[in-house]
Amino acid sequence: MLRRQGALLAAVVLIPLATATQAGAATATQAAACTYTPAVPADNYKGIPDFDPVKAARPFNATLRTSQGAITFKALTDKAPCTTNSFRFLAEKRYFNGSHCHRLTTARLYVLQCGDPTGTGSGGPGYSFPDENLTGATYPAGTVAMANAGPNTNGSQFFFVWKDTKLSPAYTPFGQVTSGLDVLQKIAAGGEDDQNGPGDGYPTLLVNIKRVEIKRGNH
Repeated sequence: MLRRQGALLAAVVLIPLATATQAGAATATQAAACTYTPAVPADNYKGIPDFDPVKAARPFNATLRTSQGAITFKALTDKAPCTTNSFRFLAEKRYFNGSHCHRLTTARLYVLQCGDPTGTGSGGPGYSFPDENLTGATYPAGTVAMANAGPNTNGSQFFFVWKDTKLSPAYTPFGQVTSGLDVLQKIAAGGEDDQNGPGDGYPTLLVNIKRVEIKRGNH
């Protein structure tokens, strides 16, 4: 899922991708290093996270309290520690609080995209980090994955898959919804404004992220 809201669905298909083998090899090296690189834009800047592999591997659940209901997902800290560490860092810094999920797709791709404090689809946290967990990646309903603008350009934007979706393995899966899939499907049923093309635009039902709660452990 391209970060920029104006990108059409066709553009997603045209992103050059590494093969599954190349992506897997690259991911193993990148996850070991887990480097957060300063980048622009830096919207609602909260700093750059540290990475301690032991702490990053500790499981947690995240609950997004939104204007449409609560959505909870289990973070895949064992498979995407760099990504989940970044998400937890931003959540605990209240980076997402007050932001809106700015993109809903309901034709061919079935996702709700969030995580941009500007609400434009072009915002970011002031750093980027490598892709992870791409080997054999699939995107069934309930997947939480990173949006990006190409390989290794992850920032703060992410998306929920509300219906099984076929995507190339180019978007880091880092969570699995455990509660609130019905909320996502309600948002999807409300439709979007088609500003990016048929079935792709701003959600008709406003999705305001009031806060994100992090709960340690597997509960």
